[in-house]
Amino acid sequence: MEQIHTDVLVIGAGISGISAARHVLRDNPASSLVLLERRARVGGTWDLFRYPGIRSDSDMPTFGFGFRPWRDKRILADGAKIRQYVEDAAADSGILDRVRFGRRAISADFSHDTGRWTVEVEDESTGARESYSAGYLVGATGYYDYDTPYRPRFPGEAAFKGTLVHPQHWPEDLDHTGKRVAVIGSGATAITLLPALAGTAAHVTMVQRSPTYILTLPEVDPLTSVLQKLRAPAHLTHKVVRARNIALQRGSYAFCRKYPRLARKVLLGLVRAQAGRSVDMRHFSPGYKPWDQRLCVVPGGDLFKVLKRGEASIATGRIDTFTADGIRLKSGQEIKADIIVTATGLTVRLMGGMTLSVDGQPVDVKDRVLYKAVLLEGVPNLSLVIGYTNASWTLKADLAGAYTARLIAHMRRHGHAIATPVASDSDRSEFSVMGEALTSGYIARANEVMPRQGTRDPWRLWNNYYRDRALLQDAPIDDSALRFEKAGVAEDAPTRAA
Repeated sequence: MEQIHTDVLVIGAGISGISAARHVLRDNPASSLVLLERRARVGGTWDLFRYPGIRSDSDMPTFGFGFRPWRDKRILADGAKIRQYVEDAAADSGILDRVRFGRRAISADFSHDTGRWTVEVEDESTGARESYSAGYLVGATGYYDYDTPYRPRFPGEAAFKGTLVHPQHWPEDLDHTGKRVAVIGSGATAITLLPALAGTAAHVTMVQRSPTYILTLPEVDPLTSVLQKLRAPAHLTHKVVRARNIALQRGSYAFCRKYPRLARKVLLGLVRAQAGRSVDMRHFSPGYKPWDQRLCVVPGGDLFKVLKRGEASIATGRIDTFTADGIRLKSGQEIKADIIVTATGLTVRLMGGMTLSVDGQPVDVKDRVLYKAVLLEGVPNLSLVIGYTNASWTLKADLAGAYTARLIAHMRRHGHAIATPVASDSDRSEFSVMGEALTSGYIARANEVMPRQGTRDPWRLWNNYYRDRALLQDAPIDDSALRFEKAGVAEDAPTRAA
């Protein structure tokens, strides 16, 4: 099998992969770089999900790249526009030509003798196997299982005579016009689907086991509109609005965590103002504190508008069983449906399911801790891009990409072939890197898959952009917890601090 050699190999060509590639090439212009993408286009999540109304649940100035202005004044964007934005960024940065599509990374083994990774890859169009050799590996696949969504089984499913669909595998030919639709779930997907389907469907019902905190954002950002009217340069507008939004995100999160009772009162008051007096607030009053789970955002109050018009409704309670023509709750309430959408969440899988090993010894990722939330303990020359759970994913992806670029440049300048973070047992906690603060279902499921959370710096994850920026962009690369070596021969390195 012919082996393809490259200095840097990036797995994934979504937001994380394009960001990492752009930063690496900027700081290391002489390096060769290849991206492997399983799908036929760049975009990752934004190429996978195609259900009606698919959009960002973070504001675009922070969900977009730090290095490429988001020029639209609308705060949230639909999936197609986000995917096109990612592709344009890749094309303009010279990255698109470096992507090899239809490639699934199967396994990766690092050799200390050569100081390189050997990655086995399948061309899914032909089934042929390929081998890649890389000095540095970047895992930028996110943490979704693109093949298998999270799909609990409900009693009586076989009795249902209508159409059953999961948003992750939305059929292109599914026509909901004039149909009764039930959407099971209360997260961002369900809250997006409800207004997208309402109006053309006969009626849409969101069936939720428990409510979610919902925050309405304006459709158009007033500050962006003002700066555009003043003909401010796009990069300046992007920088100003992005900085403001980062501060607002961080401030609102900190406020909710410090003053949960007051935050709950504020959030529910805002919902009441949007939904009107006729809406039953039990459908919007979670039993947990704000930011125990991620807040859901709706642009221009679109969810509340379709509820007030009677085009959609919400049913809260546990499902007893599916029936021939819908769903029956344990309360006895019947929801008639021709189409049932199971917006029940995602399955978590790191590195797209690729197996890792070092010198032929398997690496169990869930037993390792992350260094500066990017490098995997005991695994050389590997960066994992894992975005924020309490802010825009891309904020962390950009920081991880910038740090990776700095590390590779440092190794090149000093003649290092291998960089390995080394931790002690006391640095490892029982929680995963998804954190112990959030209680969402996918967070709990991730505990069995994701690396461990650290107990102290540089192993602890703070999910704080300002703190991470100082750690990843400004702090020196040399660190007592990071061991540098030459291929085949270990160099003298500082002993890890006790």
